[in-house]
Amino acid sequence: MAHKINDTCISCGACEGACPVGAIAMGDEHMEINADTCIDCGACAGTCPMGAIDPA
Repeated sequence: MAHKINDTCISCGACEGACPVGAIAMGDEHMEINADTCIDCGACAGTCPMGAIDPA
């Protein structure tokens, strides 16, 4: 199951560079994870300064 970015995201992009499969991109309001591409490794969660990434 893919991780999810919640509304506390400040769109800094730290998670985007940490994703080994390129599953994170800027969405309409904040960064978003493509659930079809995400391999659920959690690499992004450790880089988020806001703690905005949670297991879905």
